[in-house]
Amino acid sequence: MSSPSDGNPDVTADEIVADIEQTREEMGETIDALADKLNPKHAAQHGVDAAKDAVTDDQGKVKPDLQAAAAALVVMVVATVVLWGRRW
Repeated sequence: MSSPSDGNPDVTADEIVADIEQTREEMGETIDALADKLNPKHAAQHGVDAAKDAVTDDQGKVKPDLQAAAAALVVMVVATVVLWGRRW
């Protein structure tokens, strides 16, 4: 079937109407997809999912190297608090 956008003068009115209806349906789907992407709840959930994926392995457990880094951070914070406490 020729599309009215092909510039074919032999396109019938029914074909034009069908093309317009198809375009409307596609635009509606595009608008729905954009609205879904811009939904704050969905954006927040995507951020949470991305953060979880970054720190967990395939079984959902925290990656070992991150556990070590978190432990080191806790030690540094505690040491800083203790040292600052002795200064005052």
